[in-house]
Amino acid sequence: MKKFYALLPFLGLFLIACEDDTPIDTPDPTPVEYTSGTADFSNYVAIGNSLTAGFSDNALFIDGQTASFPNMLATNFALAGGGNFEIPFMADNLGGMTLGGNVVAGNRLILSFLGASPSPVPVEGQGSTDVAVKLSGTYNNMGVPGAKSYELLAPGYGSVTGVAMGTANPYFARFSSSESATVIGDAAAQGATFFTLWAGANDILIYATGGGTGVYQENNLNPSTYSRNDITNPIVFAGSLDAMLQAMTANGAGGAIANLPNVTDIPYFTTVPHNPVPLDEATAAFLNSIEAYGAYNAGLAQLQGLGLITEDELAKRTISFSAGEGNAVVIIDESLTDLTGFNPALINMRQATEEDLMVLTSRTFIGTLADPNNPTSINGVAVPLGDEWVLTPEEQVAVETALTAYNQTIEDLAATYNLAFVDANGLLSELNANGFQQADGSIVDATFATGGGFSLDGVHPAPRGYAIVANAFIAAINAKYSSNLPGVNPLDYTGLYID
Repeated sequence: MKKFYALLPFLGLFLIACEDDTPIDTPDPTPVEYTSGTADFSNYVAIGNSLTAGFSDNALFIDGQTASFPNMLATNFALAGGGNFEIPFMADNLGGMTLGGNVVAGNRLILSFLGASPSPVPVEGQGSTDVAVKLSGTYNNMGVPGAKSYELLAPGYGSVTGVAMGTANPYFARFSSSESATVIGDAAAQGATFFTLWAGANDILIYATGGGTGVYQENNLNPSTYSRNDITNPIVFAGSLDAMLQAMTANGAGGAIANLPNVTDIPYFTTVPHNPVPLDEATAAFLNSIEAYGAYNAGLAQLQGLGLITEDELAKRTISFSAGEGNAVVIIDESLTDLTGFNPALINMRQATEEDLMVLTSRTFIGTLADPNNPTSINGVAVPLGDEWVLTPEEQVAVETALTAYNQTIEDLAATYNLAFVDANGLLSELNANGFQQADGSIVDATFATGGGFSLDGVHPAPRGYAIVANAFIAAINAKYSSNLPGVNPLDYTGLYID
């Protein structure tokens, strides 16, 4: 008992200490009062293509649409008078789409660990989205995957019948107001008080991702004569954007417009090296012999001696392999001098260099067999890669020339219509070069699959990348309209869907 009572003074001191440590209620900091400034966010409409729709992992699906940058903007706008933001949701999270039982869009990609190395593969199952099942009502997100600038103005672009004929867009056909509707017409009819416009990427991107198999229509003002893989004429592009802005600002709406990123900054062109081929000594020796590329090299040297090609072109076209890692693939290059009139075997081929951009999909094609019955017919080694697998320096010049013209137009139109201007080109260049540090110290960058900035298709951002885009829009809007929107936290969004 004495020992027990001896502890009472200490017990009292302990109780007093606990009382002293009891949290004291303090008033919350003054809550931030968000304001729209001079903008009116009550009816926000977003116009654009797949980047606006929330396309990622090579598909459009519910979770991706929810994580679209316009939906992120809408959550911010709601803090300062913004209204509902309606999205034409797909039927499921698979992303696949059919029309009359025929698949018109494939499922989204997931990362498979079943092979020698992790690779993107389509998720299994059949998407339940049917193009012919029309959605009713109006939608604030008017992003239409695959749309080029002039197609957003095209009557019938949302025709279900036209989808079957290849003249309409299946995504827009699901929610267009009529068979003859235009995207911009349906957008403008909503009487938006504020809008975003990010359009024109596909006017270049489809050419680039196709390996430059189209042409740059720099002298053709008639888009009805373009092929799908062509680069749109800059004057056609400018006229299309101007017409869209006229329609959207007719009632005095404010808005933001973004320029276009350079395709050389996306993982689709920065992931596959130009020299991924390992060879043993015997194989390298055979490829260099007169029975293989030695004959090609000798024929080139002969024609160079006759003055039919320059020494520089001879050096560029001469093919040589060595034992070990790091052998460059062999490619077709249409910019080379056509020598087949002198010798049909002297086709326009050469080995790739660091200046060539291999497309992402070539990673599963290089090293396969052109002829399953011929083990020597290795694509990229014995069989040159076709034009569709690589964007050559000459093709990159066409991309850069068009992009420069497009982005100057966008900046000029932003000033003409007094809109917020978003430098998406600079943003994605920085994402590629250095990445963006997050609150937890992590870095979001453009590294394929692991960087958090881009999805598995190598073209479209992952949700975390879209959050970075959303913050760039919000910063530009705050600066232009004196609003004080808080932005979003990229860490609230995934950098890679894990199934």
